[in-house]
Amino acid sequence: MTATMIKEFRLPDLGEGLTESEIVAWKVAVGDTVALNQIIAEVETAKAVVELPSPFAGVVAALHEQPGTVVEVGKPIVSFEVAGDDGGSGSGAGVDGAVPAKREPNLVGYGAVLEDSGRPARRARSFAAPAVPVAGTAATEPVAAPPAERSADAPVIPVPGRVTTAPVPDSAERPRSTPPVRKLAKDLGVDLALITGTGEFGLITRDDVRSFVGGGDLPAAPRDLAGVSAQASAPAPGERETRTPIKGVRKFTAAAMVASAFTAPHVTEFLTVDVTPTMELLAKLKVSRAFAGYKLTPLTLVSKAVLIALKNHPTLNTRWDEAKQEIVQYNYVNLGIAAATPRGLTVPNIKDADRMSLMQLSTALTDLTDTARAGRTSPAELSGGTISITNIGVFGIDAGTPILNRGEAAILALGAVRKMPWEYQDEVALRQVMTLSLSFDHRLVDGEQGSRFLQDLGAVLSDPGMALAMV
Repeated sequence: MTATMIKEFRLPDLGEGLTESEIVAWKVAVGDTVALNQIIAEVETAKAVVELPSPFAGVVAALHEQPGTVVEVGKPIVSFEVAGDDGGSGSGAGVDGAVPAKREPNLVGYGAVLEDSGRPARRARSFAAPAVPVAGTAATEPVAAPPAERSADAPVIPVPGRVTTAPVPDSAERPRSTPPVRKLAKDLGVDLALITGTGEFGLITRDDVRSFVGGGDLPAAPRDLAGVSAQASAPAPGERETRTPIKGVRKFTAAAMVASAFTAPHVTEFLTVDVTPTMELLAKLKVSRAFAGYKLTPLTLVSKAVLIALKNHPTLNTRWDEAKQEIVQYNYVNLGIAAATPRGLTVPNIKDADRMSLMQLSTALTDLTDTARAGRTSPAELSGGTISITNIGVFGIDAGTPILNRGEAAILALGAVRKMPWEYQDEVALRQVMTLSLSFDHRLVDGEQGSRFLQDLGAVLSDPGMALAMV
């Protein structure tokens, strides 16, 4: 004989000591039958959007929080009606005296990477609460709209014997898409509910939105100075101000930048380099059979050059440990790449980038940027960086004074590659030129060390053959 009982699922610690998360969307509704590890919700931490799997197999009895609500870690967010085995005893028994089911969820740690992905495998991490898989896993269940608001003090009444999923009207289902696609649809005034997705599991893609509005090139969304898509909706008539809550990635980024700017004494140096040889090498590699299928950009080659130059300048790959009064030198490089995403600026990093070939680095950069633009970067990919690069040249900017990523000694900004009259072999010629802007923590890096690193980096970019002398 079996009975049912109510089990609560509390918001787990999603890593790095984060104390709260925002409920972005529920993937289930009250009355739905869910399987163990089925994705039930999408939450946004201060660093990334993460999908939560169900720790139980059973029926959703109550959803305690609405989308848009910021919830503290450890607070109940959903209750399940689960089957219990009679004849036992234990805590948390339901109204029929049943005990919890003995089946345990499959705990998946952050940062799991397939061995053949071209990147070094990472060790899975475990937490006190059930961990979640890397963000971006496709859910195979239909997405249902959240139920009507419910009082937090209202009793949860189990319904014994219920085993079927309550029907959800088609009109209540949320179209499946990624954050950038939803933003594109919003900018164009398109209702995603009217579009049939052609992607995997019915996912609505950018091409689906384009086709719906008639195809062709779509106007780019307006962007603010941080590279984040600006609000597309016009203010209400007579409204002189628009206020947006500071939360999620934007809140975390602001706090980290303020802490970095007022903790580490910043110094920024500039070097303008003739990168014509690097651009010529890039053109050759793009048509090379060996690099067929790889996405190569100036950022790819500059990243490799940074990794080469760091070998002779380890002080730029360090951090200041104030608590222990120690300088920590990394014997590996986790290369951070600043990325503008729909939710704000993030700096995911490529683990052990210094051990990668140019092909592996190209693949890792492509995966990193695609994941960041889709808003699916995991907390593990946002933590542990040792030095960073920000590519402001894509916005047509020549130089800047980048702020250090907190806990790192240096950050390099890449300016736009421009054709300019330049001294070449004692004559003036039209050359491709780039300005490098290097900010570093003056507690860790002396002016001489920063200058020599920048000089060596410029030497590699102006003559890629110099890399042979530095390896």
